[in-house]
Amino acid sequence: MNTRFIFAAMILLLTTPFAVAELDRYALISGDPHLNVVARTQDEQARIANVTALSTDFSVPQQFEERPAGAATVRVTSDANAFSMPSGNITFEDELLFKVGNGLFRKIWVSSPSSTLASDGLGPLFNARSCQRCHIKDGRGHAPEGEDDTAISMFLRVSVPSVDAPYAIDGYHATQGDPIYGSQLQDFSLAGLAAEYRLEISYEEIQVALAGGETANLRAPTYTAADLGYGPLADGAMLSPRIAPQMIGLGLLEAIPAADILALADPDDADSDGISGRPNIVWSQVYDRPMLGRFGLKAGSPSILEQSAAAFAGDIGISNPLHPNGAGECTNLQTDCINAPHGDGDARVFEVDQEILDLVTFYSRNLGVPARRDAGSDDVLRGKEVFNDIGCVGCHQPSFVTHRLEDQVEQSFQLIWPYTDMLLHDMGDGLADNRPEAIANGREWRTPPLWGIGLTEQVSGHTQFLHDGRARNLLEAVLWHGGEAQAARDRVVDLPPEDRAALIGFLESL
Repeated sequence: MNTRFIFAAMILLLTTPFAVAELDRYALISGDPHLNVVARTQDEQARIANVTALSTDFSVPQQFEERPAGAATVRVTSDANAFSMPSGNITFEDELLFKVGNGLFRKIWVSSPSSTLASDGLGPLFNARSCQRCHIKDGRGHAPEGEDDTAISMFLRVSVPSVDAPYAIDGYHATQGDPIYGSQLQDFSLAGLAAEYRLEISYEEIQVALAGGETANLRAPTYTAADLGYGPLADGAMLSPRIAPQMIGLGLLEAIPAADILALADPDDADSDGISGRPNIVWSQVYDRPMLGRFGLKAGSPSILEQSAAAFAGDIGISNPLHPNGAGECTNLQTDCINAPHGDGDARVFEVDQEILDLVTFYSRNLGVPARRDAGSDDVLRGKEVFNDIGCVGCHQPSFVTHRLEDQVEQSFQLIWPYTDMLLHDMGDGLADNRPEAIANGREWRTPPLWGIGLTEQVSGHTQFLHDGRARNLLEAVLWHGGEAQAARDRVVDLPPEDRAALIGFLESL
């Protein structure tokens, strides 16, 4: 049977009520074809269940908690390089591959034709000239801080509804890119071409009263795609802002068994706790089958390789084996862009060949997670207890054990503490971008990992959080939570000031 037909049938099952309670609605995405897995023994399963059980003792740190990436944990540096170290258990030979991948991640791409044939092919439309330009020091991007700020690592995704797209059935949100502008807007272009737009943001300040006489101020953004270079957007176009997320621990997240993530899903809120996380289900170009979405702000990509390939094409305009268009994101209606010189056609075939794509993927897979700080302090332990008591662990699952792997020693069988369930959650109207992605709707976001979040200012030079950087600190980020997280957010508002401070201190220790 055609696998795409199976995918459509599965989506229908996921989004339509049915009476057969025992039907495994996630059967087709429970495997991990991207990994060479050694099956767990029954003894290992029991040990894993014990070690990942939620904490009930907050007087001391849990065993191994101070090493959030297991043996792959790295020491904490005091400079901006804290997110740029290789996995702590990497071999000497693989560290050399990591360093080559690092060089490619930092590579500045230039326009074609060029004498530097290994580095040409930029654009013609692009958001950045290198991977590092968005993921500055492998950390978090930020929103613009003025009209002349070009180092923002932020862009707008764009799509329009499509009733004619494959699998346009109830609950599967069929969309396509704008017919002129594609699936994201690029704010830079090569000489002689118009950029697609200029990003404008305005903010409205909202004051929130907190228990104990304290207040907090939130800023509600409005985004405008100004100075459109190729005509108006299509009717009904949906825009969604994105800042680059931090890069640490991606290989470990990729190595979490899909079955363990799916076991946390509760799409019908069967336990009546108000939290109904569900997986995003995406089509893998590499494996030609549906897979669990893991990466991206809405879990729209199944693997680091596919996420990297899409970023090369969309962000830098670089063709690769998965995105072979030499003109990058240019559409057929952007004829000057399509006809501009590009770097395909030499010995590489694509501007980034499979070897380079694999090296960048390896680098991204092995960026180390720094060790915890002050995990045993009284204030941090109190903050951890508050985090548990108010229900944050309902989405921010503290720990997993990764697959035992035949060929990835760095990620194999590690107890990790990412504080994410990797699932989609309705975060309410306040954070809604109203733009679907695969089965994710316009109010849903993947729970972001929290490890390393306390080092954001050290690495990135700012404390902007959430998908668009609207939150200027961790408390603001918490106060923007709505939907499934509304109850936990309201409990934070009602906390005594000392407990609220302890909660933020716990988050900063991660």
